[in-house]
Amino acid sequence: MSPQPVIGVDAGGTKLLAGALTDGTEVHQRVYRRWGGGDREEVLTTMVEAVDEVRTAVPGVGAVGFGIPSLVDADSGVSVSSVHLPLAELPFRDLMRDRLGLPVFVDNDVNLAALAEQRAGVARGARVMVMLTLGTGIGGAIVIDGGVFRGADGAAGELGHMTVDLNGPPCQGNCPNRGCLEVMASGSAIGREGERVAREMPSSELGRALAQGVPITGELVTDLALGGDLGAQEVLALVGERLGAGLVGIINALNPDVVVIGGGASRAGDLLLEPARGVVAERALRPSRDTVQIVQAAFGEEAGVVGAALFARDEGGG
Repeated sequence: MSPQPVIGVDAGGTKLLAGALTDGTEVHQRVYRRWGGGDREEVLTTMVEAVDEVRTAVPGVGAVGFGIPSLVDADSGVSVSSVHLPLAELPFRDLMRDRLGLPVFVDNDVNLAALAEQRAGVARGARVMVMLTLGTGIGGAIVIDGGVFRGADGAAGELGHMTVDLNGPPCQGNCPNRGCLEVMASGSAIGREGERVAREMPSSELGRALAQGVPITGELVTDLALGGDLGAQEVLALVGERLGAGLVGIINALNPDVVVIGGGASRAGDLLLEPARGVVAERALRPSRDTVQIVQAAFGEEAGVVGAALFARDEGGG
């Protein structure tokens, strides 16, 4: 007998992706939304509308799993704090359950993406894995012996807020720090560095795009780099080296089998990861640097959706 369909929702700082799993890990009926600058009610309404759109196309849904960019109290389902969305001190699980009329389960978005990769993806069977998702910010998760390491207060895994430059630029969102890995090596950072290169190299593809009024985003830089543009590739190499500097500390501290890089910026693949691997090989300590594999997420941008849906299936008994 096939399991009851479940919906996974991956809510990031600027976009949302929802979809259904009927069996296995293939995502069906994807729904994509962008947001930015909206208030809490707008964010929640967008989530409900996305779930309803999936439900319309996939009958018989038994539960919904949400991955949100927040510190989530695992017992109460309360979103305790969030850097990128207005979800602080919100009884998220109960509120969404009331609005949807379905069992709802919620956890941090990167925790769920990491579980998907550890259970069914590129880190399958890894004893110690770390995941970083590079998007608007950088999310982190640590999985040890198949379970998420949550720390004393459930707040472990904020790896994007490691300091890599003591006097670096102010971090994003509500973070009070400077020079965090997030502000140096996220998808947003790729966009900022791309704009800098566009101004310095007006004859480059990036420069021409800027002159035409095209916003220089991390997505555009990645597209141009994959198409062979040297200026865009230089941006990815620079950001990859910064990513590697952050990974050195993570690898030295945790000695993981695998570090998985996901999120939208991971689409750049080895253009981003090879410079990071080079820094790790040069600067990390043995034996950790020789043990670790630094790999692109198998589920790509869908890792969060898959993880959220699997979470709903496990918790809901579907």
